[in-house]
Amino acid sequence: MARLTEESKNRNEAAIRAAMERILNGDLPPGGKADLKTLAVLAGVTRTGFYPKKNRDGTARTGTYQHLAEEFERRLEALRDAGEIVDPRLAQIERLRAQNAEFKERIVARDEKIAQLTEFQTMAVSRLAAQHDEIERLRRQVTEGRAVRLLPGTADRTGGGNSERP
Repeated sequence: MARLTEESKNRNEAAIRAAMERILNGDLPPGGKADLKTLAVLAGVTRTGFYPKKNRDGTARTGTYQHLAEEFERRLEALRDAGEIVDPRLAQIERLRAQNAEFKERIVARDEKIAQLTEFQTMAVSRLAAQHDEIERLRRQVTEGRAVRLLPGTADRTGGGNSERP
């Protein structure tokens, strides 16, 4: 594998910094995230330059662009700590979670209201049925010829205008 020239390394670092600014400003490509993979794709470099390497003798050495990856992670964490959401997908997830919680609250309130209205309806139907039964009993009493006594002032309510008893 060919070694990078100082000129190409500087050009790649400039591209990485430009891509870093785009990502940190929330300008992500479709399907991209605020992560090192998207940073590498936007900058046009391989991701391996962001990670430490091992020499043949087993000793560790820093990756070519590891310092930029660490800077990116620091800045990304600082934005998150400040409450800014760089990744629009994460912002959308947070918005949908809040909306979902609101919908759940509305459903609980509606369920309670439906239960109250159902209880009222049951009570109203029960009362109407009792009143209907009483009306039917009184009608049967009149048709069977039983003595029905009119209460004072009921003639005015019957619409007949006659206060005489039958």
